[in-house]
Amino acid sequence: MEPSRWSSVYRDGRDLFTVNAEPGVRVRGEELRVVGGKEYRLWDPFRSKLAAFLANGAPSDLLTAPRAALYLGAAHGTTASYLSDLWPSTEIYAVEKSPIAFVPLLALSRRRANLLPLLADAQLPERYRAEVGEVDFLYQDVAQRDQAGIFRENADACLAPGGRGVLMLKIRSVTQRRAVPVVIREARRTLEAAGFSVAAEVALAPFSRDHAALAVRRD
Repeated sequence: MEPSRWSSVYRDGRDLFTVNAEPGVRVRGEELRVVGGKEYRLWDPFRSKLAAFLANGAPSDLLTAPRAALYLGAAHGTTASYLSDLWPSTEIYAVEKSPIAFVPLLALSRRRANLLPLLADAQLPERYRAEVGEVDFLYQDVAQRDQAGIFRENADACLAPGGRGVLMLKIRSVTQRRAVPVVIREARRTLEAAGFSVAAEVALAPFSRDHAALAVRRD
C-alpha cells in the first residue's frame, strides 16, 4: 500500500484505497484490506464517480481537506463515506432529495460524526443555507437538466470566496440529443460567468459513460 498523489488516498497497483474510519464495517460491500495494522477500503471507480475522476487524472490538490463541505446528491452515501474517511475533521453536509435513498444515508451518518445529512432539494438551497452556513468545498452529483445552474445557485448561497468545487456533469440528464462536447462547453460557460475558473475537465469513461468532472475554484 503506497501513498498516492492525492492527500489520504492510497494505491495498490491501480486500485485506490482510503483508511477505514469504521474498522470492520463495509458501506457497500467493498473489499477491506489490513496492511501494517491499518484497515483500508477499496474505492471502486465503477461505483464512485469521484474515484473515477481520480483514476482518470484529477488534480493533485483536489482532496485538500476543507473546513466544511456541501455534497449535493449524496444518495445512499457511498462516495460521501470516502470523503468522511479522507476528511475526519471536516463537516460534510450531505443533501439528498429521495426519502428512500436518505434512509441508509441517515444510518451512515449515525456512525460517522462528520457526516451531516439533509433531506432537501438541491434546487432550493435557500431552504438549508442557514443550517449549512459557509463551506469551502462544493461537490455536486445530481441528475437534473440545469446542473451547472444548480451548482451556481448553491455556490452563491453557501460557498466561501476562494472556495473550490467539483461538478459531476451527467450529460444525458441534461439532454439526450446534443453532443457531449457541446454540453460540457455550455456548463463551463455558466460556471465561468458565475466567477469560477475551471482547473480541470476530465471525462469519466470507461467507468461512467457520458459523464465528465469539472474541478473549479471561485475567483
